[in-house]
Amino acid sequence: MASRMLVQQRRVPAWMQHPLVRKVGLGFVGVLLFLLVWQLLVLLGLLKLPAPTQVFADTRELILHPFYRGTGNDAGIGWQILFSLRRVALGFSFAAIVGVAIGMVIGASPLLYDAFDPILQVLRPVPPLAWLPISLAAFKDNEPAAVFVIFITAVWPIIINTVVGVQQIPRDYRNVARVLRLSKWDYFWHVMVPATVPYVFTGLRIGIGLSWLAIVAAEMLIGGVGIGFFIWDAWNSSLISEIVIALFYVGLVGLVLDRCVAYLGKFITKGSEV
Repeated sequence: MASRMLVQQRRVPAWMQHPLVRKVGLGFVGVLLFLLVWQLLVLLGLLKLPAPTQVFADTRELILHPFYRGTGNDAGIGWQILFSLRRVALGFSFAAIVGVAIGMVIGASPLLYDAFDPILQVLRPVPPLAWLPISLAAFKDNEPAAVFVIFITAVWPIIINTVVGVQQIPRDYRNVARVLRLSKWDYFWHVMVPATVPYVFTGLRIGIGLSWLAIVAAEMLIGGVGIGFFIWDAWNSSLISEIVIALFYVGLVGLVLDRCVAYLGKFITKGSEV
């Protein structure tokens, strides 16, 4: 039996056994099966949505010309995504800076943690869109209001994970720092930062995902430009195929953002361990 399995394994080409080839190949098969099931459900009348072939036919020009520019807010889906990404970049950058700084301070001080933890626990579960009326009232403008929604959505997981990372630093590290009489700056840079990097990037990864979810929903309400407004405008115009293709792009961009933060975290974590 073992010899037969060994012979079968030898018959499989080496390139097919490569993990990347196998993952991409199986992923392609999974996507193909999903599209076939979708097409079949539409043909049988069990799903009241455009079939994949119809979606492609309806949005062919949209796919081939993503950076089309017309008059006013008339722009291709590529521009709409870039407008949304600009807002996410601003809000998320502010959240990362503020969240890591506050998390470091609160995590290092038990007194500050006891004082501010109730605030964190109360504000953390507030849905992102619940902040939109407050931000509109405060800023009187859609653009800074959207950026603030991104900021307030992403900052909580960053703060909480940073706090946890600081609190998880082994006591032995602190004792050694005292013995070596390290200054506060040396302790921060050589002990606290390397120890908390994995926790910080866990928070950043959660924050970037929530940011992308929040901006799509916020843009449906504030209007103007952006992929969220694009989806809402397509709904008002009964262009279901455009909604479907926009959702595909939203998922794809969200996946890329998540992977970028994850890979950056792995790179910096390895660097801090050296």
